[in-house]
Amino acid sequence: MNDTDIETKTDIEAEVREPAAESTGRDAAPVDDEPTAAGPTKLHRLRGIARRIAVPATVVAAVVALLAAGFFGWKLDEKSDTDAAAEAGLAAARAYAVTLTSVDSNHLDRDFAAVLDGSTGEFKDMYTRSSGQLRQLLLENKATGTGTVLDAAVKSKSETKVEVLLFIDQTVTNIAAADPRVDHSRVQMTMELVNGRWLASRVYLP
Repeated sequence: MNDTDIETKTDIEAEVREPAAESTGRDAAPVDDEPTAAGPTKLHRLRGIARRIAVPATVVAAVVALLAAGFFGWKLDEKSDTDAAAEAGLAAARAYAVTLTSVDSNHLDRDFAAVLDGSTGEFKDMYTRSSGQLRQLLLENKATGTGTVLDAAVKSKSETKVEVLLFIDQTVTNIAAADPRVDHSRVQMTMELVNGRWLASRVYLP
């Protein structure tokens, strides 16, 4: 074996021994403090990520809070508008009930015009069709009537339609009755908002 073969063998043995040393850790170089230094670096990165996540989460929470406040505010406004409509519809129904049940055979044109002026839709059509016959009946009996609303309450309500239940007394006189007669009636009236006015669209005895 010559010198060249000995050197080659020595190099091969060295290469074989070095991986073994790495695998067993006997000849491994001492570990420096880099992992320790990497710990705070990773922590800072995590904190940065957490802050980036927390900011959008805060924004989302604020948006949700604003939307919720807006929704409940809208609901309160809607309730307030509906309650106001109910009060207006109820007041209009009470006044119209008096108009409807107060009639004087000496002033039928005035009374009929007032009834038609306060009505709309189905009831206005019905009253217009029957007004001729009603006029003749009132004239023949020289009848008069005076209505009084004893009580009234809202049955259902929206911003444009209100249903009202009324208890009405009507004092009636005519040529056939020596003394005035009082008729007690329960009337259900539907009031609708038309061009800024509350008008009766339906009137019937439930």
